[in-house]
Amino acid sequence: MPASLYRSVKIASLELPGNLFLAPVSGYSDWTFRSICADYGADFSFTELASAEALVRGGQPTFSIIRRAPNEKRYAVQLFGHDPHTMYRAALLLAPLRPDAVDINAGCPVPKVVKTGAGSAMMKEPARMGRIVEGVVRASAEALGGVPVTIKMRSGWDSHSLNYAECARVAVEAGAAMVTLHPRTRAQGYSGKSDWLCIADLVSRIGVPVAGSGDLYTPEDAARMLVETGCAAVMFARGAEGNPFIFPAARSFLTTGVWENVPFGERLATAFRHLELLAADIGESLACREMRKQFCAYMKGPAGTPGMPGSAALRNRLVQAETIADYREIFASFDV
Repeated sequence: MPASLYRSVKIASLELPGNLFLAPVSGYSDWTFRSICADYGADFSFTELASAEALVRGGQPTFSIIRRAPNEKRYAVQLFGHDPHTMYRAALLLAPLRPDAVDINAGCPVPKVVKTGAGSAMMKEPARMGRIVEGVVRASAEALGGVPVTIKMRSGWDSHSLNYAECARVAVEAGAAMVTLHPRTRAQGYSGKSDWLCIADLVSRIGVPVAGSGDLYTPEDAARMLVETGCAAVMFARGAEGNPFIFPAARSFLTTGVWENVPFGERLATAFRHLELLAADIGESLACREMRKQFCAYMKGPAGTPGMPGSAALRNRLVQAETIADYREIFASFDV
């Protein structure tokens, strides 16, 4: 395994020690999970997508999901929106958060985002995408100390409009310092296979770093994407859900060619630490409801490995947990 696969990344003025990133994942990458991933060595992390419109209207709940974790050394705030001026104004409001970069979402396929003209709908309007990037770059220069502006996009709207190369060119000419490509179309959603050949093609076309996303579940996947595409960094999304351990495992594999699975005991302890962080932030009752899906993900185990014995029955009990005591009672009989 070439040692050069794990390497530093320079995004304009931002220097990152490594190339293993946590993707913006709605419902997962809040500050508590990003804090866990930071402890496990994620080199860079992105917040959940935040509505520019909501920020401009003074939406405090939106600000709460994009704040930096106390132990998070480097992070980016991801914004979505359709109006260039609103995106500019929202980026100005990020100044108190002191993000290390601002990312623009041009990839979310969810109908409630797409119907506003934001997310992957932006792939249909490259010129508007360019104006949005220009606006956020201007806001960064005026209020954020000139931190890099990056963009995450899909390969196109559907199989008949694979325009990622054009959109990336427009974004870079407008000032984007990195492009992340998830090579599925909006029509695919999260189904089918991502086409990594698109990532390799984009790397050959633009002069800024390209991060690759899509179908990254194991350390071997990360190595294969880096080798096959030549991308500067890999961005774990669904492969990191309940699996912050992917970061040390991938780093180990990229540098030594081997990695070890995390024992159930550590996975469980980490899930409880995650629960306690969230409970301290939003209250026990809401945290326990929010963590049901997280616990299920933690107990499922990484791709290619067996989950916790009896995990199906376990998940049925987890979705009814109301208190931290409930969670502890559910796992009291497990020998981990």
